[in-house]
Amino acid sequence: MKATSKSRPDPAAKARASEFYNAETYAPSESVGYLMRCIMTIVSQEIERELEPSGLTNAQWVPLFKLSLGSATTGVELARECELDAGAITRLLDRLEAKGLCRRERSSEDRRVVNLEITNEGRRAVKVVPQVLSSVQNQLLDGFTVDEWKSLREFLHRILDNAKSLQARSDSHA
Repeated sequence: MKATSKSRPDPAAKARASEFYNAETYAPSESVGYLMRCIMTIVSQEIERELEPSGLTNAQWVPLFKLSLGSATTGVELARECELDAGAITRLLDRLEAKGLCRRERSSEDRRVVNLEITNEGRRAVKVVPQVLSSVQNQLLDGFTVDEWKSLREFLHRILDNAKSLQARSDSHA
């Protein structure tokens, strides 16, 4: 049976979902969250290692890549996209600007708004990012079939959907 983010498990299977873990036998090293965190730690380290010749750190390539994709055009948007607070994004932009990779300009309409622009040097630096991301992720998927890769993505989307629902419920109770 092919799993998709739109497929709905039968009610009996859903009831069993609460039985995946229990306090008496809980083993952190076997939890989905722990495994995902371990994978992401290694992925981040490998990406940073491969980006080292470009001079981009893990903290710098993400916002620069988001700027290059047009995902954010202001400091506030970039902070939200990168899940950083205002102070952290300011320090990060200071470093990127000092390297000549982006520039900040106050909006002429609203002085509170800081518009961001990636420079030509920033575009050249970030050009390597998609190749590095593809390389690292392809290495992680060594030995997977195309169908397994598609299933894994679908499962991860389901977990993400569940996580967003959990977050929304928590936010509504706050």
